[in-house]
Amino acid sequence: MTIQEIKTAVDQGKTVHWASGMYEVIKDKNGNYFIKCTSNGSCVGLTSFSGKLNGKQEDFFIWY
Repeated sequence: MTIQEIKTAVDQGKTVHWASGMYEVIKDKNGNYFIKCTSNGSCVGLTSFSGKLNGKQEDFFIWY
């Protein structure tokens, strides 16, 4: 998934994961997107400061 596809899916209320079901893409109240570890709550930005996706596009998926 591209960055825009990920953001659009999250905005539509879909559950997007990275690499496994343990990592979920979330959006905070300020409109920032993060990859959150569901087991310990730690987060990393969806993108780096340069705007590059943190992770491979093919590792993101929508959980149905």
